Amino acid sequence: MKKPTLIIMAAGMGSRYGGLKQMDPITDKGEIILDFSLYDAMLAGFERVIFVIKEEMEADFRALIDDKAGKHLNVEYAFQKIDDLPEGFTVPEGRVKPWGTAHAVLSCRHLIDGPFAVINADDYYGPSGFASIYEFLTENKEEGQYSYCMVGFQLENTITENGHVARGVCEITEDGYLKQVTERTKIQQQPEGISYTEDDGKTWTVLPEGTTVSMNFWGFTKSMMEEMEARFPAFLEKAMAENPEKGEFYLPFVADELVQEGKAKVKVLKTPDKWYGVTYRADKEMVMASLQSMKDKGLYPEKLWK
Repeated sequence: MKKPTLIIMAAGMGSRYGGLKQMDPITDKGEIILDFSLYDAMLAGFERVIFVIKEEMEADFRALIDDKAGKHLNVEYAFQKIDDLPEGFTVPEGRVKPWGTAHAVLSCRHLIDGPFAVINADDYYGPSGFASIYEFLTENKEEGQYSYCMVGFQLENTITENGHVARGVCEITEDGYLKQVTERTKIQQQPEGISYTEDDGKTWTVLPEGTTVSMNFWGFTKSMMEEMEARFPAFLEKAMAENPEKGEFYLPFVADELVQEGKAKVKVLKTPDKWYGVTYRADKEMVMASLQSMKDKGLYPEKLWK
């Protein structure tokens, strides 16, 4: 069994945040949120990491990673390129946006020959998710169906006070497998509880406390690369016709399609850890205080990389 690889999606710009938030120091030691994920991943057993970045970010990224985490982990880079398309397709006029999270992961297709986990670069996930996903991927045996996993967070542990967030709201079977994931792009704390809107705030639907949500923390076998590659042309044909400038090929959509078709089962690994992220600039102070508090309690060393 090949050891799992960790793929980190870092090619996106933080549009709401107003800058490249993945590179913003979050501690007085100059650490970024990503350093905490890399540290947790290393303790869980991950040894190889592939960063998906824009090619023009490589020098800046290496300056942050190679002399710190890069001394403890085998680090590689893959570039998400807007013109990395199947034969017969070209970039539509006016398109500047990358093709989404599934396309980002596909950037690594030539580097993956075994199981892999996927995370966002700008989210703090906590140690338990890395431990459970590494264990799943090292012990996983596929028989008949593809066998994948997802780390599921409690909705109330993933909300910011400073605006709305997008989350994949999950329905789960009684035996702990993903039944369906529905992307809700505007979830926010409301007086009656955490709610989502689909009409720009005219109406809000309350989500029950304890609702499980996806934070793009997935575990797959190599079969997922093959499925994404096979499904990408059909997505492109639809996107070129309906939304050529902004259509995106999302990782959760592919996973959900495979579940609905009965080709895959996705085990939901629930975590009690609280998510932290800098979705908006106003989030930064709270995240800094929370991570420093974890260091003060001895959950992390004062300096992550020595």
